[in-house]
Amino acid sequence: MTHHIISVRTYVLIYLALMVLLVATVGASFLPLGGAHLPVAMTIAVIKAVLIVLFFMHVYYSSRLTWVVSVASFLWLGLLLAFLIADYFSRGWLDIPGK
Repeated sequence: MTHHIISVRTYVLIYLALMVLLVATVGASFLPLGGAHLPVAMTIAVIKAVLIVLFFMHVYYSSRLTWVVSVASFLWLGLLLAFLIADYFSRGWLDIPGK
């Protein structure tokens, strides 16, 4: 099994991109976005997570099977988050006594 060696320049560029996204996250928290804070913050967080998985976890240079497992993991995580959010927003819909 061969390993791809990623250059230091790539690591530095990814690190700088992550720092820019960090500043974007903090900057977005101060903008008057109303209810759009969560989608904006989650979008930036997903971009950061993808960069970390692709380059720091070496998925970008891995086999197709690793890609499939990684994408399936993200889809599964997305499903879990969607059900979590649906549960959170639907808790007040039913009038259950004693709750």
